[in-house]
Amino acid sequence: MPYIPHKKKEDIGLSPYELKFRGKKKAEDIRVQVIDFDLEGVRETEIKDTGELRKYLSSDSITWINVDGLHNEQIIRDLSDIFSIPADILSDVMEPSSRPQAEEFDNGFFVSIKMMEFNEKKNRVLVDNLSLIVMDKILVTFQEEKGDVFEPVRERIRKHKTKIRTSGSDYLAFTLLDVVIDNYIYILGVYGEKVETLEGKLILDTNKETLKIINLFKHELNNLRVDIKPAKEMIMGLVKLDTDFIQEENEKHYKELQDNINQAVDLLDYYREVLYDELNMYHSSMSTKLNDTMTVLTIFSVIFIPLTFIVGVYGMNFDNFPELHWKYGYFIVWGIMLLIVAGMIGYFKKRKWF
Repeated sequence: MPYIPHKKKEDIGLSPYELKFRGKKKAEDIRVQVIDFDLEGVRETEIKDTGELRKYLSSDSITWINVDGLHNEQIIRDLSDIFSIPADILSDVMEPSSRPQAEEFDNGFFVSIKMMEFNEKKNRVLVDNLSLIVMDKILVTFQEEKGDVFEPVRERIRKHKTKIRTSGSDYLAFTLLDVVIDNYIYILGVYGEKVETLEGKLILDTNKETLKIINLFKHELNNLRVDIKPAKEMIMGLVKLDTDFIQEENEKHYKELQDNINQAVDLLDYYREVLYDELNMYHSSMSTKLNDTMTVLTIFSVIFIPLTFIVGVYGMNFDNFPELHWKYGYFIVWGIMLLIVAGMIGYFKKRKWF
């Protein structure tokens, strides 16, 4: 399901600086994981006490702190105190239904976006709100629950002594956003294959089950649109963000995000248009079937109208009915009726009415 904003009654009037979880609890426990790395090595650990994070403030290495679960308000307050993150920023982090956004603050910048993953077993898209806080050599990410799409990035950090280990926290943030948008394109491709397959079925056969499938895909793509369209606005704002926390050599990578999200939106719009075309094709096909049926019924009606007239005439009760005394009168009437039927069918075929 998409993140449609729903305001709880108890949240009305809350200060934007109040650190209160405003979403639906998805994880029982909070997990804080740290990947600290430099050109020499990678150190991974799970934090039990937030006080342990203070040592990374003075580290020369790049530190990625990932928080799974947003409902523990004390942990969020601790992170605010340790890293000097403004309360209004973390308040947005704790509201998962908020729109994707990009905002700069004194010692970094904040980005939020909807992260999607296609679950093949359940055959549906799972959506999680992802927040990134980028500071000098430190990246803090927040997710609603355990599990994400970032394992390829972690593997790059572990195995490759390349750009990702030396280009700063802003480049690491770019790689995560790039993976999120690539998943948009992959998921749209999955739906696109199904939509295009459906077009072939429409040509071969049209039935009510096909209409149900079309409406289901329309609903799914509309759900994706609710999250992907605002992500495009956020990326455009992020690219225009005039901040010292994106290094000059990494600015080109953030512009690549704009190209990728444009591709995702173009795919989304294209497949939605294809579905509307298929819906029109369905209705046209059904209308053609109905017209064919009405044509057949009309032809039968037109053929039987004169025959009904003839037998109606001979069914009338008059004393003076000369044909009733003819020896071959009955067969003559049948012959006339058959000639009428043959003549009308020949006429309809000549006019190509059937």
